[in-house]
Amino acid sequence: MDLKGRNLLSSLFSSSRSSLTCTYKCGNACFGACDNTSSNPYFGDQFSRRKALRAGGLAVVTVGGGAALAACAPPSSNGSSAATSTTGTPGSSSSQHISDKGMQFTPVEPNTEDAIVIPEGYEHSILIAWGDPVIEGAPEFDVQNQTAEAAEKQFGFNNDFAGLLEHPSDDSRMVYVCSHEYTTEPQMFPDYDPENPSEEHVKIGWAGHGLTVLEVSKVKGSGDLKREFGPLNRRITATTPFKLVGPAAGSEYTKTKADPTGETVLGTLNNCAGGVTPWGTILSGEENFDQYFANAKSDNKRTQISLERFGFGDKASDRKWENFDDRFDVSKTPNEVNRFGYIVEFDPFNPESTPIKHSANGRFKHEAGNIHITDDGTVVCYSGDDSRFEYIYKFVSSKKMVEGDLEHNMSILDNGTLYVAVMEGNSPEEEIDGSGVLPEDGAFDGTGSWKPLLTCEDGKYESHVDGFTAEEVAIFTREAADEVGATKMDRPEDIEVHPTSSKVYVALTNNSYRGATGENADSNKEDPREWAPVKENKNGLVMEIEDDHAGESFTWNLLLVCGDPKEAATYFGGFDKEKVSPISCPDNLAFDNHGLMWISTDGNALGSNDGLYAVTTEGNNRGELKCFLTVPAGAETCGPIVTDERVMVNVQHPGESDDATFAKPTSNWPDGGNSTPRPAVVTVWRTDGNIGIQDA
Repeated sequence: MDLKGRNLLSSLFSSSRSSLTCTYKCGNACFGACDNTSSNPYFGDQFSRRKALRAGGLAVVTVGGGAALAACAPPSSNGSSAATSTTGTPGSSSSQHISDKGMQFTPVEPNTEDAIVIPEGYEHSILIAWGDPVIEGAPEFDVQNQTAEAAEKQFGFNNDFAGLLEHPSDDSRMVYVCSHEYTTEPQMFPDYDPENPSEEHVKIGWAGHGLTVLEVSKVKGSGDLKREFGPLNRRITATTPFKLVGPAAGSEYTKTKADPTGETVLGTLNNCAGGVTPWGTILSGEENFDQYFANAKSDNKRTQISLERFGFGDKASDRKWENFDDRFDVSKTPNEVNRFGYIVEFDPFNPESTPIKHSANGRFKHEAGNIHITDDGTVVCYSGDDSRFEYIYKFVSSKKMVEGDLEHNMSILDNGTLYVAVMEGNSPEEEIDGSGVLPEDGAFDGTGSWKPLLTCEDGKYESHVDGFTAEEVAIFTREAADEVGATKMDRPEDIEVHPTSSKVYVALTNNSYRGATGENADSNKEDPREWAPVKENKNGLVMEIEDDHAGESFTWNLLLVCGDPKEAATYFGGFDKEKVSPISCPDNLAFDNHGLMWISTDGNALGSNDGLYAVTTEGNNRGELKCFLTVPAGAETCGPIVTDERVMVNVQHPGESDDATFAKPTSNWPDGGNSTPRPAVVTVWRTDGNIGIQDA
């Protein structure tokens, strides 16, 4: 299979994503015409109407799971963690500025190193990497001698979301959980044939997907962690049984020959970001699941529309899984596709428990699912549909959390109402001329409403969309959202709620087709207008929403318009752009104990490696942004966790470049020498012991 030229990103703008990544991560989701051909308003239209970029544009702020440990501690004696930030490019000293607590570190400068780069005064370790044993008895990893049996007990490929939980019975340990988004077979095997993969290669790929639960031990005197074999350790893969619940369960659209009940699904696929619920379970979003299926055509009109709306291919899949399991061949098992694309939930403390798929939260390319509980106990779950011109959703539950009642709490996301966002801008169109001049109100802001799609209550389901039954809303959610006029966004990814302000932050990664020209312009029908601030939005945005969480109205503004701060079309919450780091393509968000938002990036379009960034969201320093670390060449930064003791990130697809082969890799991280690059988990802590707000 010739991967060269299949990725259009490079022709639209400079991106660090390779064709190899685009093929195996998302099935070339940005290749060709847009899946959303509805006439709904485009957010770029609304945004430009409200405010165009000013000598700075919109700043994209992605909340990344942070570095409380970085910013709060005083600088070490060797000056490795500067107590002041700088002006100009990171590291210059033309003037002094006092950063907020949590950001008092020297920012890492843009680079292309094949290494983890962190500020002086910090050190890091590798917790676990692809192929390392998870289940006791699993063999040590040998890239030349892999087996499916071993892979089911080893750490999966391309780790994305991460959560770190307190251990239920051992204070010296914690429980680490992560998802495994996708596999890149040409870089995994010395003898892989993409046109005719072996059954063993395919089954290793199945095992490489899913999730991992891992017990870890704390290292005294530092923030380091060590992996352990423990009774909670678990691998969930593409063949693990799941229970489908909600309106889609038992539907005519989810029953198959192998599962006539329509309630038992084998596996989870393309698990991207996720969240830890207040009741102690894990949520994970099934994202680009369409790429695993072949021959996607249907005589059923509703199903065919859905296949086209998701961009399913009507030929062989890239991985050829259909050669070894008919459920991946739509022509043979037409309903299997409708059993993926949900928020999944499982109990990390019970390795024998059956994970579930929540269809009441809708079926689309879920980036994640993240929970907020209001002051009166109402549970709200936010989720973005990670494709260009797709939508933002929330689910407001009618059930409240009951402390200690896991069975009840795991039904919370099955009872309530699913909504989709519709947005409007505040400024008149005549104030926006596309030059980047702010409108008279001086802000990129507006209002919005939540349109109800579906209500579920104790097994009874009601559709709020004309022409759709309740089960059709749950399964064909994109089309239902089209019908109510949802607002098209620029790839809504992680959505997180600030722990103290309760403001909602949305990472809008990029959209190369905003105002795209050339052969694909007509098919996308989203030309820039006078209010469109950034043509071919290559660096992304971060939105801030003040939501009536349980209600149907909100206001919004753009905190960040990402990019090189030297460019006019960037904006950093009004902060001095000479004192911020460049940032491109915000993806995952997290918060630390100081209230800082941390953003991990994916696909840096500025010619340097992806990284993890801290940003201030409130006060006089609102919009100040610093790079805390960068990941190796070709890699993506995922799953940030920020505590007072440590910062953790997942390093996904290191060395995944178009020049790389198994025999001649372009990265040797993390093992060095001539080794095969491996996705891995990184832990960072302060060398001098001044960890976070705690004393050594």
